[in-house]
Amino acid sequence: MTFVNKKIISISILLVCSGLAQNSLDDQYNYAKSLFDQEKYFDAITESKRLLFFDEQKLYGFEANMLIGLSYKAGAKYNEALKYFVLSEVNSKNDEQLFNSVILSARTNILRRTTQQSEKILNSLLANPKYFNRTKEIKYWLGWNYMFSNKWEKASEIFSEENLDSSLAAICRSVVNQLYNENFAKYSSYIIPGFGQFYTGEYLNGLISLGWNVLLGYLTINSFVEDRIFDGIITGNFLWLRFYIGNTKNAEKFAKEKNLTIINNALERLQYDFNGSKP
Repeated sequence: MTFVNKKIISISILLVCSGLAQNSLDDQYNYAKSLFDQEKYFDAITESKRLLFFDEQKLYGFEANMLIGLSYKAGAKYNEALKYFVLSEVNSKNDEQLFNSVILSARTNILRRTTQQSEKILNSLLANPKYFNRTKEIKYWLGWNYMFSNKWEKASEIFSEENLDSSLAAICRSVVNQLYNENFAKYSSYIIPGFGQFYTGEYLNGLISLGWNVLLGYLTINSFVEDRIFDGIITGNFLWLRFYIGNTKNAEKFAKEKNLTIINNALERLQYDFNGSKP
């Protein structure tokens, strides 16, 4: 057998082995993907990691890491998901894959309430000329980010732009209209004790605060009028002042609690009743 023939045979064997290896990787990826589609996320992660181990040329670097990230995200393991979305970004082969990796990182940050990081990512995408044709999609997730960071008015403005999503814009406006002004609840109670509680619908608590402040104010003033200075100082400094300051803090606390309930109810409705894309 000549040297040339041996070389041809060797090359042929290498090509066959390479083809078999490629087919094996294809089968492994398809298997991992099928597990993900069946919502068997733990098994999908295991098989995707197996694929990465045998994929020495990193042919599936993007796909496998993306699949692992999506599986962790589906299982609410957001820190792990972020790690693999970054790896899929590193292994991306084109602008489309890069965009998908980055946008998923932003969406995962929204879910884990690291909204400043998500906003930074989304704004960087908006500033990138490569993705001007994806502006609406990026702004859509920016609107969700504002909702999760309790900036409902800004979210409403985003969703209202070019009719991006009128239903989400309406939900945001509804929340804005329901929210209590925490500063107003607090500082109005400095002027009229109990007013902040009345403002937040806590009428009984407001009446109690008003009653105690009126009573202790009367006792303090009456003590000074009758030259009972010591009684006036004790009543004023240790009792009236305590109830007066406590009334303002109480009003602010009620406003915060009511706002938290309104926000949680809105997010719960979005989770179960909204049929559009969610983070």
